[in-house]
Amino acid sequence: MVNVLERTDTKVVEQLAATVGKKRIGIMGGTFNPPHLGHLVMADQVLTQLGLDRILFMPDATPPHVDHKLTIAAEDRVRMVADSIATNRNFGIELSEVQRGGVSYTYDTMLALKQRHPEVDYYFIIGGDMVAYLPKWYRIDELVKLVQFVGVKRTAYPVQTPYPVIWVDAPVLDISSTMIRNRVRQGQSIRYLVADPVADFIRKRGLYRD
Repeated sequence: MVNVLERTDTKVVEQLAATVGKKRIGIMGGTFNPPHLGHLVMADQVLTQLGLDRILFMPDATPPHVDHKLTIAAEDRVRMVADSIATNRNFGIELSEVQRGGVSYTYDTMLALKQRHPEVDYYFIIGGDMVAYLPKWYRIDELVKLVQFVGVKRTAYPVQTPYPVIWVDAPVLDISSTMIRNRVRQGQSIRYLVADPVADFIRKRGLYRD
């Protein structure tokens, strides 16, 4: 049976608020290589539409499905995330995967977080394009018992999935980390694609030029 939750109206917020006494925190995982304004828009829309208490950005240490040759040092990515979210008090950083090191699997991370913070309900945010890949996620059947997945709708990607997903609408910004890296390599402007401090950091550190 396909389980699709598409409502983001008042009833959904009321249902989410029913877990009295628990904090509701969104987790946005990723390589953030680099973080861009699309990430911030997604996070803000989920935060406000679902009435969550906070969104934590969680950079990978060593992503399991990314070309490691293209991924810069974790400390640089953490710095750029921190610079991106500095003006939003509802955003924070979760460093569990960076501090643990090695390959990052969401199940392992979220199990540890749930054990450390039993007072928190976690909402794991992914783009609509990633929902189709959920069956391939490591220990997905156990992971969906630890977190509530939140999918951010994207044009041309279906909302059907065998897993419980709350769907959220958000403005579509056609921005990707790959695009930004390519633009830097080609000497093109990335202004208004990333936060200004991130653009400055990339320039000063000479990132993505090779």
